[in-house]
Amino acid sequence: MGKKRIIKKSGKGLDQGRKERALSKATKRHLEKGILHIEATFNNTKALLTDEKGNAIVSSSAGALGFSGARKSTPYAAAKIGEFLGEKGMMIGLKEASVIIRGVGAGRESVLRAFSSKGIQIRLIKDVTPIPHNGPRPPKPRRV
Repeated sequence: MGKKRIIKKSGKGLDQGRKERALSKATKRHLEKGILHIEATFNNTKALLTDEKGNAIVSSSAGALGFSGARKSTPYAAAKIGEFLGEKGMMIGLKEASVIIRGVGAGRESVLRAFSSKGIQIRLIKDVTPIPHNGPRPPKPRRV
């Protein structure tokens, strides 16, 4: 019949093993300026650290750090993402960063606060949340 799987559910949010594994992977790049892209949706928070041309260096999300379900969209999970990216940024020598925020989720501010607490100077904060200005096309009138 096959092996029996044992699924362990923990009430904790952050998976320490996943965070340590992600931090141990050393990037060979060294840069002093970068861009932090934050996408905060109602269900998750994602962040991406790029160089000034937009080439991805480090990315993380609440799900990647071990949060699941409704805990992914909390400000606490977003703060952990910011801390993680701040630590990675310090490892590659990041001194200052511009921040581009997209979305209306709960974690949009928490990522930024945690990221800047690691000693990286924030040069610019830009909100590029898409806003519909006319909405979708209305349906055709009903023929009876």
